[in-house]
Amino acid sequence: MTAILMPVPDQSILARRREIVAALQGIVPGEGVIDDETEMRPYETDALTAYRQMPLIVVLPETVEQVSQVLCYCHENGVKVVPRGAGTSLSGGALPLADGVLLSMMKFNQVLDIDFANRCVTVQPGVTNLGVTRAVEHEGFYYAPDPSSQIACSVGGNIAENSGGVHCLKYGLTTNNVLGLEMVLITGEVIRLGGKHLDSEGYDLLALMTGSEGLLGVVTEVTLRILQKPETARALLVGFPTSEDGGRCVAEIIANGIIPGGMEMMDKLAIDAAEAFVNAGYPLDVEALLIVELDGPEAEVNDLIERVEAIALKNKASHIRISTSEEERMTFWAGRKAAFPAVGRISPDYLCMDGTIPRRELPKVLAGMRDLSEKHGLRVANVFHAGDGNLHPLILYDANKPGELEAAEAFGADILRLCVAVGGVLTGEHGVGIEKRDLMPEMFSEDDLKQQQRVKCAFDENHLLNPGKVFPVLHRCAELGRMHVHKGKLPFPDIPRF
Repeated sequence: MTAILMPVPDQSILARRREIVAALQGIVPGEGVIDDETEMRPYETDALTAYRQMPLIVVLPETVEQVSQVLCYCHENGVKVVPRGAGTSLSGGALPLADGVLLSMMKFNQVLDIDFANRCVTVQPGVTNLGVTRAVEHEGFYYAPDPSSQIACSVGGNIAENSGGVHCLKYGLTTNNVLGLEMVLITGEVIRLGGKHLDSEGYDLLALMTGSEGLLGVVTEVTLRILQKPETARALLVGFPTSEDGGRCVAEIIANGIIPGGMEMMDKLAIDAAEAFVNAGYPLDVEALLIVELDGPEAEVNDLIERVEAIALKNKASHIRISTSEEERMTFWAGRKAAFPAVGRISPDYLCMDGTIPRRELPKVLAGMRDLSEKHGLRVANVFHAGDGNLHPLILYDANKPGELEAAEAFGADILRLCVAVGGVLTGEHGVGIEKRDLMPEMFSEDDLKQQQRVKCAFDENHLLNPGKVFPVLHRCAELGRMHVHKGKLPFPDIPRF
């Protein structure tokens, strides 16, 4: 048994399943509603595959009107809804509910408008991250956020989790590259936030939606910022005798005012796995490998390379290789991009964690993770966005061995507690979902969490959108702000507390 619990299914909803299926088939005809157990099986989990749950029904709308009608029906009939993109979430954000509709947005897969003059592109949420770049690269443009799953992950999912990638250090996360969106509220209302213009009047609801993990609404259209490819991009491959040396090098590069296009780090276990998988030419006699990409005008890049090389040598670098061609630069990145599947070749299972720390604490946290590895008796491979302190420890375990999943969960929780203890946060780009839900009190007080839930209530007062995610204790909207314990008894004793 795992420590993560989900809401108990509403038996009245389960009893009405046939009625709900018929109603939704009337809204989304043809093959738009899937209710056969075998056909729903691909939707039982997302990329956090340790946890599985069959949905009540799967619905695949094709138009905004259909999304609106589905949500309106669910709102009026008290049916929960879990929005889903490509299912690449690593925090269980798209894990279905036994009494809920899983709303897949993958038929919304069209590029609607490309506006090079305004340097933006408008797409539907089912377009893949890499698909945005593919649509504009013929004119020398690209979309900057590039998570490792970019070949598969959808733009809508990127917004839900505020995804980043190797180039987010210089060019920002999804929130820094979204200009506008169209979304449908649980009531079925369709609203627009932002647009092609640089800034919007009033409250910044656009930023609120980015990273909201499907709790506030369903995105049906997105306007994204696109950038021109830099004149030059070159990368350094730098090896170190210890991870601490690499961590100090990262901190010193930033402290010297150098903001690389990307700066990634891998430890020995991840290096060996990636090299065996991709043959990128990584050195195997180092304990840590740093990839530093510098972009811009050629003269500036050449100067920065010299400065970074000097900083690396000062921090005991034992291996330095500088790309001399675009092909070589891409080869450097190929191993890093394939690190997750590469680690999958050396372990039956692994949990990919996601925490963020101040850069100066990198050596301390890496040392702490080694101690935790010994404590829990499990190996950990480290792959992370070193420049912005976003860590992705991969905890290796075997689900077929009794107790190893539970040990991996405990190990991951301890890593995240360590991140918070040194002044960091629970997540960088994977979201909270179910994975970190019960750790939220490590970072937020009860008052903090209540205030966040008040925002949820403003959009979804009945908690029908993606319930059981993010918040460890579910409060009714009427309860928030009026919690009172009388004679040792909590009000609303029937409210689920996970």
